[in-house]
Amino acid sequence: MRLGICQMMVTEDKGENVDTAVKMIVEASERGAQLIVLPEMFTCPYDVNLFQEYAEEEDGDSIRTLRSAARKLGVHLVAGSIPEKTAEGIYNTSFVIDDRGNIIGRHRKVHLFDIRMPGEITFRESESLIAGDSVTVIETPHGVLGVGICYDMRFPELSRMMALRGAEILIFPGAFNMTTGPAHWKLLVRSRALDNQCYCAAVSPARNPSASYVAYGHSMVADPWGSVVCDAGASPSVVTADIDMETVERIRRELPLLRNRRPDVYRWRFGALNDNCP
Repeated sequence: MRLGICQMMVTEDKGENVDTAVKMIVEASERGAQLIVLPEMFTCPYDVNLFQEYAEEEDGDSIRTLRSAARKLGVHLVAGSIPEKTAEGIYNTSFVIDDRGNIIGRHRKVHLFDIRMPGEITFRESESLIAGDSVTVIETPHGVLGVGICYDMRFPELSRMMALRGAEILIFPGAFNMTTGPAHWKLLVRSRALDNQCYCAAVSPARNPSASYVAYGHSMVADPWGSVVCDAGASPSVVTADIDMETVERIRRELPLLRNRRPDVYRWRFGALNDNCP
């Protein structure tokens, strides 16, 4: 299976962003990609003060346009994420669309990006977003997908739960910044792939130095051995990677980490995983 990742430049113009996404999806499809991934918040700048303005419902113009593109091209899409408007509030949501244009799953970001690094960056998604509460695993003809969004990648419990539910490819639309990106992005992508013996694809917006939030870029794919398959650099680009499910099966068979776990010991030692663990 060929995976396409679309590292697009995100602007303040939603219509322009959606048009750019479609053009990149077409390019990835023409290069043989059957499963294509967009970045986090691909319709709008990554700014808590703007999410309300750009938010739209599941049947809004952006997702309808991508559903049409998926149907016309016969590809599966992990549609990055958008600010999803609901009756409860706004979620950071990734929609998964099949090759007939149907929404076959969604992931609402579980771990909201609330950080404070004095002199570097302060960001609080919880000021405008509400958190999801589900582990997202979706079966497709191209493999079993586990989907998270950006900050979700830092929490190994979530990825492990996806792997235990059958995920063969972990996909994280994300937007690490120029503080956390150089330090942790590549390390996390490789670690989640290695920990769970699966492919891990993390897809970022391209780097825009004039944006209020500057994304690191470097969309990449790591394989089940923890090796980097491709790295998109910082500029806008479409990159493809060939995914071999037999590699997942072989490595899990030869080095059976998931089978060799000892949950009986973990429970005996710690009890429930909570804030009272030593």
